[in-house]
Amino acid sequence: MSTLSVGKADCEKAEKFNAGRSRYDKYVLPCVAEFFGTGLFIFTGCASLIENSPGTGRLQPAVAHGVALSISVAIAAGVSGGHMNPAVSLGAAISGGLNVFLLIPYWAAQFCGGLVGAGLARAISSHANYVNATGGAFTSIKTGDQVAGALLAEIVMTFYLVLTVCMSAINKPSKTPLAPFCIGLTLTVGILG
Repeated sequence: MSTLSVGKADCEKAEKFNAGRSRYDKYVLPCVAEFFGTGLFIFTGCASLIENSPGTGRLQPAVAHGVALSISVAIAAGVSGGHMNPAVSLGAAISGGLNVFLLIPYWAAQFCGGLVGAGLARAISSHANYVNATGGAFTSIKTGDQVAGALLAEIVMTFYLVLTVCMSAINKPSKTPLAPFCIGLTLTVGILG
């Protein structure tokens, strides 16, 4: 069975499932789930960086981000698919795991959820910690020569994350109940890498 036929079968099942659901359940509730899931993920990640003591290195923020993403995905997966990332939503739409008409609303919900999560992390942090937030996970690009390498690393790790989501949560033959764990672990490895 090809990936395309799996995507069509999933779309047909989703259409049957959605037939008895209200527009609110089909269109609004998934965006609300993306908003709150992304907000929780970004809040936890930002707070772990702001409150991170300089000597801890990258491990603590990487694990905090990975666990926060795993929890957010597990909470929202049944409602919205638990994307929490515009690149993941785009990959899900391309692979047939997301209605294309929901792509822009998902992106808006994720963006707004991220802003609220970062704002809440700032609100609970002391001014000194926020201003001096360098944490172990922050590295800076000091020369123009480093931009290409940093961009390539971001592209590769984002591809790896989207591939993990598509293979563990969307593709029917390889779909697993451990998808939230796999996705969070992928992010943790990406941050540590």
